[in-house]
Amino acid sequence: MPTTQQRIGSGFDAHSTVDDVLSEVDLTGRTALVTGGYSGLGLEITRGLTAAGASVIVPARRPDLARDNLIGVDRARAVPCDLSNLESVAQCGRGIVAMASNIDLVICNAGIMAVPLTRVGDGWESHFAVNHLGHYALVNGIAPVLTDSCRVVVVSSSGHFQSTIRWNDMHFRDDYDRWIAYGQSKTANALFAVELNRRLEPAGGRAFSVHPGSILTPLQRHVPDEEQIRLGWRTAEGKSADGFKTPAQGAATAVWAATSPALVDHGGAYLQDCDVAELATGDDMLVGGVKLWAIDPSEAERLWEVTASFVGVDEFGPRR
Repeated sequence: MPTTQQRIGSGFDAHSTVDDVLSEVDLTGRTALVTGGYSGLGLEITRGLTAAGASVIVPARRPDLARDNLIGVDRARAVPCDLSNLESVAQCGRGIVAMASNIDLVICNAGIMAVPLTRVGDGWESHFAVNHLGHYALVNGIAPVLTDSCRVVVVSSSGHFQSTIRWNDMHFRDDYDRWIAYGQSKTANALFAVELNRRLEPAGGRAFSVHPGSILTPLQRHVPDEEQIRLGWRTAEGKSADGFKTPAQGAATAVWAATSPALVDHGGAYLQDCDVAELATGDDMLVGGVKLWAIDPSEAERLWEVTASFVGVDEFGPRR
């Protein structure tokens, strides 16, 4: 059965910020990993976790830029990692295992959106490869140092409304649509959390997926300004449209997912606005919620098995 998607009354909402969520949280002695934690939402997450006392490892495709952006952020360390390259991911995982005895929190935040058709690895479509396969490989790579009570948070999106898993053409051998490709990858993010949670729970760990909300960050770099205006994301003056969150508000749900004790009985859930999301009753992505196809346990298990065959690793099998 899919996980129960029903609000729990967290005390936070769409306007809550990272600072609000962490105001009474002490992460002293904890170690977190935040992919892409040097830009946009990721930087807000890293700043919040370190301010609460955590040490944060930041896998970064551009480590020099990451180090510059993290100047002044105590206890944050950037390490090289290109999620589109499985050898780079494997090297990163080995390095993290060597440097950290325990990882308590993982936030799979890095991603790409609406890029032109690009193939990586064994001809994989880049959204699916970067947003999903790379994170799957990295989490498996650091499995030896994940604590039994770890939290793994996978940043999904209401973009998952746009596509189920395209089992017959995951990598767009036929017609390519950059938004459908992005949507499939966001469905994959949510399903990854569902199956990972099933494998972590026996030992005490949890996994969640989150929709951060609508926020303008460097993620939209491949969407031209005129298209952003047409989509209603920006005004003609270049400002964020009404209803869009600030980066600090957009990062709050991921941080809440990583730290809130209120979620211990809700593993595998899809979260939105610092609460468990309701099932989507329509197709308005600005309203959000979660489609059933993104939390279906059978789809999640199937995706895990297919992903393991692509990547060639499955370190969580014994935890079934």
